[in-house]
Amino acid sequence: MAIKATIFRVELNIADIDRNYFHDHKLTIARHPSENDVRMMARLVAFVLNAHEDLVFTQGVSRGDEPDLWRKDLNGNIEVWIDLGQPDEKRIRKACGRAKEVIIYAYSGNSANAWWKKINPHITRFKNLSVINLPTDAIQEMAVLAQRTMDFPCTIQEGEVWISGRDKTVKIYPIRWKEQER
Repeated sequence: MAIKATIFRVELNIADIDRNYFHDHKLTIARHPSENDVRMMARLVAFVLNAHEDLVFTQGVSRGDEPDLWRKDLNGNIEVWIDLGQPDEKRIRKACGRAKEVIIYAYSGNSANAWWKKINPHITRFKNLSVINLPTDAIQEMAVLAQRTMDFPCTIQEGEVWISGRDKTVKIYPIRWKEQER
């Protein structure tokens, strides 16, 4: 018998001053048995940074052909494709061909740095791609906040993210390795 996903309920109060976006989100996150709290919380941070009423978590780890999050338009076209980790060039090429905007969030420290040095020369041609590194220490601090029910006030200002929970505030400063060309 297969092990089932663990369900987490999250309430986010997002004040994104950079984008002038202020909204509450009630989310259900299914953590795949192979996923740890660090990766799940990295997905949550990616949601916070790209919050939109139509942004949703996909089956991600369970379905290799889907990103971790995406936002589609009313016709089903993929507006934003968000992957976490260190995808290979083939997956990046496929995502860039299917979506208007692709964002990759790396979050695993030294291995992410090595991945970036290796893949960077091969992905410069993708104009609709952004690659962002989430500092390992901050994401590990977020993992400590993981509970089955979570409530996080989140503030984004001048590229910095503050997420509060359980009497602790985690400050995250995403590092932009590659920007989408506008």
